[in-house]
Amino acid sequence: MNRSLCRSLVTASCFTLSFVLPSVFTAESSAQEPTGKGTVYTEAPENEPSFPLMGEFAGEIKLEDAEPQRIAIQIRPFGKDSFEAIHYNGGLPGENTKSEASGEPLQLIGRRSDEFVILSGGPYVIVVEKDGCIVVDRKGNRIGVLARVVRQSPSMGAPPPKDAMVLFDGSSTDQFTAAQMNEAGLLTQGATIKPMLQDFNLHLEFRLPYMPEADGQSRGNSGIYLQSRYECQILDSFATLPVFNGLGSLYRFRTPDFNMALPPLAWQTYDIQFTAPRWAADGTKIRGAHVTSWVNGVKVQDNIELPSQTGHGKDEAPTLLPTLIQDHGDPVRFRNIWIVDRGLSSGEFPIFPTQEELDALKKQEQEKIEQQKKAAQKKAAREQKEKERKAKEAREAKQEAEQAKQEAEQAKMKAEQALKEAAKQAKQEAEAKATEKVTEVAAEKAAVTEPAAETEAE
Repeated sequence: MNRSLCRSLVTASCFTLSFVLPSVFTAESSAQEPTGKGTVYTEAPENEPSFPLMGEFAGEIKLEDAEPQRIAIQIRPFGKDSFEAIHYNGGLPGENTKSEASGEPLQLIGRRSDEFVILSGGPYVIVVEKDGCIVVDRKGNRIGVLARVVRQSPSMGAPPPKDAMVLFDGSSTDQFTAAQMNEAGLLTQGATIKPMLQDFNLHLEFRLPYMPEADGQSRGNSGIYLQSRYECQILDSFATLPVFNGLGSLYRFRTPDFNMALPPLAWQTYDIQFTAPRWAADGTKIRGAHVTSWVNGVKVQDNIELPSQTGHGKDEAPTLLPTLIQDHGDPVRFRNIWIVDRGLSSGEFPIFPTQEELDALKKQEQEKIEQQKKAAQKKAAREQKEKERKAKEAREAKQEAEQAKQEAEQAKMKAEQALKEAAKQAKQEAEAKATEKVTEVAAEKAAVTEPAAETEAE
């Protein structure tokens, strides 16, 4: 692409698009700084310039002497100011089957300049802004506009069926070992499910961190280890081609049919149908484990047989082991986790709730929030009342202590005064006794002296 075309695109009035950018991100906590991975965001950053340009875009273009065609792109930051994108003919992954899509996906690259990115590497240039894209041919003619697309999994918010075991609903981690729940009521990575089942259906919802400077397996990594042996990979592989260790893969064994990853910080769903291996009485494996999985409501693995454990899974054996959520060091969050024992139930799976059901769930959640709010208000009122009671008791105790101190000081003063008076009285009595004694001695002396004087006189 020549520089004059770049300059004309930068200054063109066609940048004044007016698409609505819906908010699909949920705040949780501030950014973290793990070693070697750059900044990790667990909430939508306010001042990070590349974040608003990430996402999915779709629309129609019309090439010269050709019928209008639908195209789509996924774009994400990749390092400082650099971007990578995937271009699709026909629509976004999951919108069309492979037979309906025309041509292979194209990998595009670009760099951010202020508030836009120019993507190159395809048959035309795509200028990406936060609200939409402009597609320009090599002659500089605008041939189409792509609108931002915000998708949500059709199994998002799926309610647990009546025969399901609710593993996590934000109230406790009782169904897990070594599990933690954050202040937002979300399960953190690194938890082991207590119930051990042979064949089961598992539903969970997850949210990946935004890690624009990380790459590959270092970008929002976790996983679901079925019976601790077979890993269904979780990874921020948005805007990349499907790979055997990306989101939806059976880790390092089979690539997903589609890369159904949504942008990081968007809530996503994983629905997994697992059938355990079958063993003979002598411990010989008769049939391998089978997995069917859906990522964001789209089937990406269809009854795939696993010849052995995957990745770092434990060795295969007839014994049951727990299913666990992997801790790979990245802050991945989970919610709405439930499991169905297929030995006891053969109900429909996955579950795609209707809008009415979603509205009912939303109403229940709002009622739950209101109840929690009222309970918190009552608790705060009780705590305030208790605080006031204790403060009153403290004031009264202080007053009593001060009064006791004053009384003690007064008693001390009285005691000192009494001692002084007693000492004074004792002194006076001693002086009186001494005077009396002197008087008695003088009287006795006088009594002796007077007869002697009378005798001399005679």
